[in-house]
Amino acid sequence: MNRPVTPALTVDTIIELEDRDDQGIVLIERKYPPYGWALPGGFVDVGETLEQAAIREAQEETGLQVRLQVLLGMYSDPSRDSRGHTVSAVYIARAAGQPVAMDDAANVAVFTLDALPELAFDHAKILADYRHYLHSGQVRPM
Repeated sequence: MNRPVTPALTVDTIIELEDRDDQGIVLIERKYPPYGWALPGGFVDVGETLEQAAIREAQEETGLQVRLQVLLGMYSDPSRDSRGHTVSAVYIARAAGQPVAMDDAANVAVFTLDALPELAFDHAKILADYRHYLHSGQVRPM
């Protein structure tokens, strides 16, 4: 049997800093194309779970040890990534400490939802869903 051609599997993490009063989230400025500000994340390695990948990617890009809280959703629009079709599992996580730009991140900063920069990929949609979750306690219905 031929192996099917499928989208690449990725993870993204909305990191809430629990030791700050400003209710900010951590975003990275991408070092490689497509450029722009984005949620920390990346590709899932063979042999790891989605959760392991989310924790690893967050640490590799921000230096933070995150604790996953909830799966916000799966994002699969074929046009979400200009490099090709990807499907992303998006987690909400908590961490403490000062984020540091590492690995694929050229820069890292903490932003409030009311003062977001222009975002790469479909991360504006993801953060709109996150805002809905914060206000309702529910993930957005399909």
